[in-house]
Amino acid sequence: MNGGSLVSEYQYYEFQAIDKPLTEKQMIELRALSSRATITPTSFTNHYEWGNFKGDPHKLMTDYFDAHLYLANWGTHWFMLRFPRRLLDEKTAAAYCRAESATVDAKCEWTILGFVSEDEDGDWEDTGEGSLASLIPLRADILAGDLRCLYLGWLLCAQSGELDDEELEPTLPPGCPSLRELSASLEAFADFLRIDPDLIAVAAEGLPDAAASQPTRDDLSAWVRTLPAAEKDGLLLRLVEGEGASLRWELLKRFREERSPAESAARQNVRRRTVAQLMDLRDAREKERTRREAEEKARRAARLAEQQAQARAKHLDGLVGREAQLWTQAEALIRTKQPKKYDEAAALLTDLRDLAARQGTPADFRSRLAELRGRHSQKPSLLRRLRQAGIER
Repeated sequence: MNGGSLVSEYQYYEFQAIDKPLTEKQMIELRALSSRATITPTSFTNHYEWGNFKGDPHKLMTDYFDAHLYLANWGTHWFMLRFPRRLLDEKTAAAYCRAESATVDAKCEWTILGFVSEDEDGDWEDTGEGSLASLIPLRADILAGDLRCLYLGWLLCAQSGELDDEELEPTLPPGCPSLRELSASLEAFADFLRIDPDLIAVAAEGLPDAAASQPTRDDLSAWVRTLPAAEKDGLLLRLVEGEGASLRWELLKRFREERSPAESAARQNVRRRTVAQLMDLRDAREKERTRREAEEKARRAARLAEQQAQARAKHLDGLVGREAQLWTQAEALIRTKQPKKYDEAAALLTDLRDLAARQGTPADFRSRLAELRGRHSQKPSLLRRLRQAGIER
């Protein structure tokens, strides 16, 4: 997915550094990969309409960046996030990232998540600009223990047919919010990777709801007092050395793990569904949704038809007693020999036909129409319009 040697039509690359900015040396190294990329202390952005990016996104994630988005107009969507391994270990990530559509790669001190969606038949709508910004909050969510993003990645693998039918769904950790109400970033994630909304909905119905409560100051204070003094000294030293952001997530992760063993055990006992069961539920939901949508469409069409019928009836009521005048107007419009006027004449004749049907005199209408047609039989444009209006067969 780094482009290879093929000439592309459109490819978009964006990288973001979150935990710490790029150094001057790193920016120079990145500039060597692309002379036209937009490079800042926190980002690298470029798009290609001809040629390909010379860099390796995997290597750039290992060496420089915390987030990456790639998009190509042949249907590839690719999203990566990088975490310090002490904050997101490979084993935790691997419980969700199980196949090609959702991967986990542990390199040096990093755990790198990758999510890929391929859709060669999809319509090309997005240039990719701005897409990564809507996804970046997922990194903080994961660090805070909200692993719904990873669960959606597992659903993507199931949707793509990459998992065994009997594989059980993973569980969500204690305190994880419900999948029933997705954040804006999770919705953007699901949309970017084309995860079936029906599949997400049935998955949410079977997952336990857990209130995503943040620890109170008193909770944290009590827990901090239990830490050994020497350990606190080490934590303060790391804070002074600039590890503030990652240190916070690390301590919160440890706090949750030590304070929530009972809830974690309870979640492990929740009945987990297989891939096949989830897909069957998805199919049933899709079928039911399609049925309801068809019924609603039929109801809307019926309401519209009724409104149109009422409007038509009201229009015809206003024409009663003016039949002779309408025939005269139609004749005058036809004599102009102007196509636009023929359309107006056809509309008047349609009114006269419908009035005759309401009054029980369709034979009289057909007789007068035949006379009119005879007088204007050398006007093929008129006769064509009459046929199109359903007046003349």
